[in-house]
Amino acid sequence: MILEMKVPSPGESITEVEIATWLVQDGDYVEKDQAIAEVDSDKATLELPAEASGVITLKAEEGDAVAVGQVVCHIDTAAAAPEGAKATAAAPSTPAPSTPAVETAAPAAPKAETYASGTPSPAAKKLMDEKGLDAQQITGTGRDGRITKDDVVNAKVAMGAVSPDANRKETRTKLSMLRRKVAERLVSAKNETAMLTTFNEVDMSAVFELRAQYKDAFKEKHDVGLGFMSFFTMAVIRALKEYPAVNSMIDGKEMISYDFCDISIAVSGPKGLMVPVIRNAEELTFKGVESEVKRLALRARDGLITVDEMTGGTFTISNGGVFGSMLSTPIINPPQSAILGMHNIVERPIVKNKEITIAPVMYLALSYDHRIIDGRESVGFLVAVKEAIENPVELLMNGDIKKALEL
Repeated sequence: MILEMKVPSPGESITEVEIATWLVQDGDYVEKDQAIAEVDSDKATLELPAEASGVITLKAEEGDAVAVGQVVCHIDTAAAAPEGAKATAAAPSTPAPSTPAVETAAPAAPKAETYASGTPSPAAKKLMDEKGLDAQQITGTGRDGRITKDDVVNAKVAMGAVSPDANRKETRTKLSMLRRKVAERLVSAKNETAMLTTFNEVDMSAVFELRAQYKDAFKEKHDVGLGFMSFFTMAVIRALKEYPAVNSMIDGKEMISYDFCDISIAVSGPKGLMVPVIRNAEELTFKGVESEVKRLALRARDGLITVDEMTGGTFTISNGGVFGSMLSTPIINPPQSAILGMHNIVERPIVKNKEITIAPVMYLALSYDHRIIDGRESVGFLVAVKEAIENPVELLMNGDIKKALEL
């Protein structure tokens, strides 16, 4: 029996995905629920599991954009498992009557020939014929040295350029669907919002002292580090309650304001920037925020973030300081109306009690949509964040450090 595997819907409003990587080869025997491919949507990278055990025949190439519901591979469930492989209980003991007519179960010899180094894929072969290119002129970057369509495009560019220096090379790489969607959203945010950025600086001395005194006990008690993100998340929640316009967004001719704080946190993953959401952050403690930040960051790093986990935030925090950024103007994460940018912490001379002293200082940036957030709200919000970070015991911990840290 031949099973047609179709692309499942990864989420509402998603109609197309891209085959990022095949994790198996044409003609391989796969087990049910084995991950056979990674697919990119415009929001996340997801694994595609085999729906049954059998020999697989691929019907799409890496880099292909395929519609939700489109067949991407066949699985011959009547094929016997190779020696040493775990056979499924559902596999019939005798071949199904339709097996002889199946064209999808590729024998071993053609498989090796199909993927021999330097062999072009069908799409690549067609383009090579059109351009009059030979396989010997092209270096294959596909699986087992196979020549892909992109290899032919890149070779055409390289061969068409005349350079006296043989070391001058040009590489053309197709952007992933996720990266293209991020690009579209960033351009949209710049073009469709009245975005402004206001700046301030914050003395991190109080936070440094708290972390130095309690981070070991916090780590031992909760199995998670006491980082800067929990302090800034708590400070942002406090400021959002004081300035609710910053926790709002535009929908046509209406402004929607929220009495909850779903905080998006920008993290770097293998597929680029991802922005998972801490739901109802206003209900969390320092421990709760740090645990959720760790969980989401690990899922982003491992490529396990789902569409639902990156949808619906009301405000975003981005920490460019981990990469060494001193100052930046972060771009709003639409349809949100504001984003806080954190930066690196550097010892700088500042004035305290009319004396110059050295302190760890971070520059903060708040980008906001001026259509619904006025200067008073934007500046006031950032000042409120600054005040909370500089006086965390009183403003974020109600004067009881051990209770706030659950120690």
